[in-house]
Amino acid sequence: MTQTTENEPGSGDSAFARQWHHRPPVPVQVSPFFSWPPDPVRMLRWVAVRWFSIAENTILVVLAYVTWRWFQPGLEEAKTLAPGWIAQIYVRNLVLLVAIAGGLHLYFYTWKKQDRRRKFDKRELSRGTSSFTFKNQVHDNMFWSLTSGVAFWTAYEVLMFWAMANGYAPTLLWADNPVWFIALFFLTPVWISFHFYWVHRWLHWPPLYRLAHALHHRNTNVGPWSGFSMHPIEHLIFLSSVLIHWVVAAHPIHILFHMQHQALTAATSHTGFEGLLVKDKSRLALGTFHHQMHHRYFECNYGNLEVPWDKWFGSFHDGTDASHAKFKERRRRLSQTS
Repeated sequence: MTQTTENEPGSGDSAFARQWHHRPPVPVQVSPFFSWPPDPVRMLRWVAVRWFSIAENTILVVLAYVTWRWFQPGLEEAKTLAPGWIAQIYVRNLVLLVAIAGGLHLYFYTWKKQDRRRKFDKRELSRGTSSFTFKNQVHDNMFWSLTSGVAFWTAYEVLMFWAMANGYAPTLLWADNPVWFIALFFLTPVWISFHFYWVHRWLHWPPLYRLAHALHHRNTNVGPWSGFSMHPIEHLIFLSSVLIHWVVAAHPIHILFHMQHQALTAATSHTGFEGLLVKDKSRLALGTFHHQMHHRYFECNYGNLEVPWDKWFGSFHDGTDASHAKFKERRRRLSQTS
């Protein structure tokens, strides 16, 4: 494994490496559950890091429980579409996104508490460019996240809770099947990964890209507000993974976990920093180099590491110089055939 980071010898050995302020250990590793031969030790480590430590998934399970327990209207109330409980969900989601995306932006970009340690891209977020609404990257990203993003997030939750309350979507209770109840938390990120790859590839279809996805890709250098900054059409498509629960029974807490996973990890995964450092040690994984490369190079890493579709379909960039050379050759061939 190659270790190349800022302040280390060798970080500027290649033209590709010089494009990055921080390049984490490479090659980037995909989920061991889809690797051959099977490696049980790595599988256990993969699960432990994502579920049995301070990590996004564990934090989101706790957040979903707190939301359901204290800030969620009951299904009896949700039987009838009414402004009161819909507004409650909207305000709750608005507060959550401002707290997470806004908090990360303040910490990393306004107060610069971590300076540029573990920051992938050496560039600052854009200002004074006509590429962005209001000629400001952060203001552009906040606008699309807080208007279209929160509206569609809320609409999908309202739809699911109304459908569950009226028997159109199946409901799962703890007493029905406690094993499956717990398993759904573990399986949800895998399903989101599966869904994300295919809708993301669709969003890169040229007509749909120009119509919608290009707005998100204004961000070649990303910050916390970039992740959920999308065109309304993309929000409609991106968040549609939750519709699986019209077929697969779930509890309202699973819906909350699912939707918060999609909306809030969009902010954390686009932080622009690999992790949150405390006393020079990474305490919480945040942005991924894998997706950071997608924003820089576009035609690679359409999915994420939970389900390695990119590796199977030849669009995987593992962060090494050799992989980058293959990527450039692949892009050259595609440009000749287009």
